Amino acid sequence: MLIPLVVLIIVVLGIVAVLVALKRKKEGKPQKTDYRAFFAVGICFLASGTALMSTNPASMGLTGLGLVYMVIGLANRDKWPKKKKKAKKK
Repeated sequence: MLIPLVVLIIVVLGIVAVLVALKRKKEGKPQKTDYRAFFAVGICFLASGTALMSTNPASMGLTGLGLVYMVIGLANRDKWPKKKKKAKKK
């Protein structure tokens, strides 16, 4: 009973994601990829996967996904948003 419900939720979310993507494509507003966010998410996944591997070896996939996200973020480090300089207080 639980498996068909999960499959239904995944299908509905997939349809919604496709509709949102098509709507954005029609509007012509390309969204820039934040590669710094890829790097940060990769660090979180890597740490979570490493911690969970002690209880469940299947968490190695989470560790691998973290490594992939970190590599994507670091490979595109030149495209990270530039830091704004803070104004000095007088």
